[in-house]
Amino acid sequence: MTIVLILVCIVLALVMLYLWAIRGRTGHPGLAALQGWRYAHRGWHDKPAIPENSMAAFRRAVENGFGAELDVHLLADGGLAVFHDAKLIRTTGREGFIEDLTLADLPGYKLEGTEETIPTFRQVLDLFEQKAPLIIELKAERGNAAALCAAVCKELDSYTGVYCLESFDPRCILWLHKNRPDLIRGQLAQNFMKEPSGMGRPIDLVLTYLLDNALTRPDFVAYKFEDRCSIGNRLCRKLWKVAGASWTIRSKADLDAAEAEGLLPIFECFDPRV
Repeated sequence: MTIVLILVCIVLALVMLYLWAIRGRTGHPGLAALQGWRYAHRGWHDKPAIPENSMAAFRRAVENGFGAELDVHLLADGGLAVFHDAKLIRTTGREGFIEDLTLADLPGYKLEGTEETIPTFRQVLDLFEQKAPLIIELKAERGNAAALCAAVCKELDSYTGVYCLESFDPRCILWLHKNRPDLIRGQLAQNFMKEPSGMGRPIDLVLTYLLDNALTRPDFVAYKFEDRCSIGNRLCRKLWKVAGASWTIRSKADLDAAEAEGLLPIFECFDPRV
């Protein structure tokens, strides 16, 4: 009986420790301004005419009353580019890596066979300022999380629009927690036990069940829509009342479900107004 009692106590202690670990931060006053908007994933693109993360896609979002989600990389000269992949090949047709380019190089890289080129972060900020909110994903590569975060925050210091920051990389969210606690920060996540990240199963477990929240204390969790019922995400939202976002929503039915659950919806590939 004593051994059983000890085991029960150990299990209860581990459960309590897990529940403590996944809590986030609540009550950031800026969260309210992000609510009530729909966010176009990488801008409201419509391939092949309007590429993802292009100024045309971002203009289309603004003109139709949507916010946008976008991706930011740090360039070789310290500049910032709006681009999703680390590799250039998928959207530009050219070999190489975005981190090896400079701001001066960007106009030479056309997107998906169009005349659109890789935008700078500042160009997108100027378009959205005082018009619609942004969900800004930090794309850390080559161990540059701190430098990327610092550069993005410096650019945002003069920005008067509504925005939040998010990343799959907990190092980015930890940097924001320590250095810019005033900014709204969010942890991107999905079920990496089902779709491995390539970083090893222990890391996949930590990211899937939001154990990194113990260090980063995000204001919101942006979980993949299909995986949003993961136990970690559900407990974080229901128990600790942490705000949520959901990606990537591709139908009106999923959009309605996400909004009914109070999630910031990040959509693509359909017209959410219909």
